[in-house]
Amino acid sequence: MLNSVFSLHGKTAVVLGGAGVLGASISKGLAGAGAKTAVVDISKDKAENLAAKIQETNIKAKGYQADAMNKDSLTNVRDEIARDFGKIDILVSAVGGNMPEATVSEQMDFFDIPTESLEKVVGLNLFGGAVLPAQIFGKAMVENQDGGSIINISSMTAIRPLTRVVGYSAAKAAVSNFTQWLAVHFAKQGFPKIRVNAIAPGFFLTEQNRYLLTNSEGALTPRGEAILQHTPMGRFGKPEDLIGAVLWLASDASEFVTGIVVPVDGGFSAFAGV
Repeated sequence: MLNSVFSLHGKTAVVLGGAGVLGASISKGLAGAGAKTAVVDISKDKAENLAAKIQETNIKAKGYQADAMNKDSLTNVRDEIARDFGKIDILVSAVGGNMPEATVSEQMDFFDIPTESLEKVVGLNLFGGAVLPAQIFGKAMVENQDGGSIINISSMTAIRPLTRVVGYSAAKAAVSNFTQWLAVHFAKQGFPKIRVNAIAPGFFLTEQNRYLLTNSEGALTPRGEAILQHTPMGRFGKPEDLIGAVLWLASDASEFVTGIVVPVDGGFSAFAGV
């Protein structure tokens, strides 16, 4: 019984940004729990390559290309996935990221940050990473008698705003807020089986944040050192560290859980620094 409640056998999972550093780990984790997996990425080659690797484990998987900032692109890929898999039970929106042009630094004062850079970061994380996927794939879940689970990716900076990353902080705070709003909306509109939750990763080394945490020689920056000093477990997260929380939120083990944001942060959000 304990194992079966976490099983995803018979379910279809869609992972947007599914071939990225974090998304790829989540895609493989969902497949490992038995979910047929649609890997969707801006890069078709990367999505198809990852799907091919998943298929080697005897789990049905297929790679797709889509632009998460384009509703027509998302609609087309949703319909294609529905034809290939029959239904959609799980959506993980792993699209997001930051950019130096929207970050305060020695080269970029807050007063000089271009509006268009802030708009790009907020747009990518909030609209591409949460709102548009929920609008498009949520329709498929409404038609699914078993409902579905939508899992967004928030951030530590939504819980405790971090210095420098002004656009990213605002965007991820909005993702957390939207997650809670959408959970209530679906339940109150007569679709209580559609659950909406998020995970808030702590500090993981990715291509988007590497320039903030390490220098050109690979050594920790003062910011990187400060993060580890304030992370009780004393290390950066590994992509695989996200899998357990995602599987819980995707499976029937959390069927009475909606509207929450789960920190996966090595204790960072619980530590006051003393």
